[in-house]
Amino acid sequence: MVTCGSGWMGTLLTSSFVKCPENRTLFHRNNKHLSMSSPQLPPKISRHVAVIGAGAAGLVASRELRREGHDVVVFERDNQVGGTWVYNPRVEPDPLSLDPNRRLIHSSLYRSLRTNLPREVMGFKDYPFIAKNDKKRDQRRFPGHQEVLLYLQDFASEFGIAEIVRFDTEVVHVGPVKDNIGKWTVRSKRKIRDDVREVGFGFDVDEEIYDAVVICNGHYTEPRIAQIPGISSWPGKQMHSHNYRTPEGFQDQVAILIGSSASSFDLSREIAGVAKEVHVTSRSVADETYQEQPGFDNIWLHSMVKELTWSYEKFARRASSKMLVFIKMMQIESAHADGSVVFRNGRVVVADIIIHCTGYKYHFPFLDTNGIVTVDGNRVAPLYKHVFPPVLAPWLSFVGLPWKVVPFPLFELQTKWIAGVLSGHIALPTPEEMMEDVKAFYLTLEASNIPKYRTHNLGVCQFEYDNWLASQCGCPGIEEWREQMYDAAGKSKLLRPEIYRDELDDDDDLVLEAYADFKKYTSKSQSSSCFSQ
Repeated sequence: MVTCGSGWMGTLLTSSFVKCPENRTLFHRNNKHLSMSSPQLPPKISRHVAVIGAGAAGLVASRELRREGHDVVVFERDNQVGGTWVYNPRVEPDPLSLDPNRRLIHSSLYRSLRTNLPREVMGFKDYPFIAKNDKKRDQRRFPGHQEVLLYLQDFASEFGIAEIVRFDTEVVHVGPVKDNIGKWTVRSKRKIRDDVREVGFGFDVDEEIYDAVVICNGHYTEPRIAQIPGISSWPGKQMHSHNYRTPEGFQDQVAILIGSSASSFDLSREIAGVAKEVHVTSRSVADETYQEQPGFDNIWLHSMVKELTWSYEKFARRASSKMLVFIKMMQIESAHADGSVVFRNGRVVVADIIIHCTGYKYHFPFLDTNGIVTVDGNRVAPLYKHVFPPVLAPWLSFVGLPWKVVPFPLFELQTKWIAGVLSGHIALPTPEEMMEDVKAFYLTLEASNIPKYRTHNLGVCQFEYDNWLASQCGCPGIEEWREQMYDAAGKSKLLRPEIYRDELDDDDDLVLEAYADFKKYTSKSQSSSCFSQ
């Protein structure tokens, strides 16, 4: 039994680990709340808060912080809100994005990208992602990326967020003020533009002091690259999916895609429309199987996940097809100067290009915590519940680190928690208790043989995490219809990978339930916070 912090919502708690399927540990949570009675909320404490990034996380963070009475400034290096949802047809000059001095392109969107979640699931809890009655808008349930950007722009307009965003302003340094605990220096540089030529020709550097900093800079900009023996002598081209936009340029090519992410799934099918062959590979080894799949005759899938093999087997038994798919659990063994790539089972492919769909690194080049917060093995540590560094809490926080999640509702709940802690309406455990929790979590991951880079992967456990956050804020958790619709979409994707976005027709009752729920939310009548409920 441990005693939580000394704020008004001080509680006596017992602790346990949340277990998910396959004994995977989600996080170390406090699962019994014996709240001390409080007749009314204490006055809010208003903080001067810097939010870094005006993507989905930064936008909802700004709204929640302002609802709690904080004074907020948002820093955005682009000239508009939207973050990773701002499509840029340009790509970086280094196709692998390894050159630290390269011209950075923030977005990783490809032109044809559509969401892999239904819009009802995807939207913020109290600002539903409803199709607009406008012929210029994308009304599909799995819309294209432009519709998501417009939704975020609508959100920013509805809540007056653009007025507090400093556009074209890059944060270059964040660090604690020496000898002033709880204060942070934020140094930024703003592009100065020539109004006639509309080109940048200089920067205006500014340095300010803030009470707290909320980092919402995303994690889809700094690519991870697979290590392949012999690749330095291989004569073909390499690129990361971060720099893919369209299939032009792959005509009659033999392409290898490394990875099993959503981008790998989409890109392999798009490239197959023009390429000679497409091979998709990843890292595990298992028995080789051969199954047909409709629509293509030139994709060979070499996958890493046993569940995926089962899903494709199940699908193949139900489908007639003309496409031969090799579901091979194998890894690239080596690459050679003659252009060949050898897989671990001995299969050799002479390829023209390798596309790394291998994810991204957490990257905070501006952050200086004197070594308190580190990124090691793609684990941002130490963080309490993926948000607060115990020693620096609550003055430094991170939003949006978890992956394999429904992102927008998670951002919303994380930022409600942060805003409430900063205002004094929610108490954190002591730094020592938070650090004990973090260490216990990491030890459990290690005991479960979960590598560091998967620390922030929540996956099927995400809703447990969301609901824990909601409980801290005194808010309703994730709706049952949202969880069920998420599961239905996932199953449909496995069974009907080519058409699930346009023929998800087995969740009509859930759609009706969602829209009935949406009627409760009109942005004009939202209460300022959950804490008054």
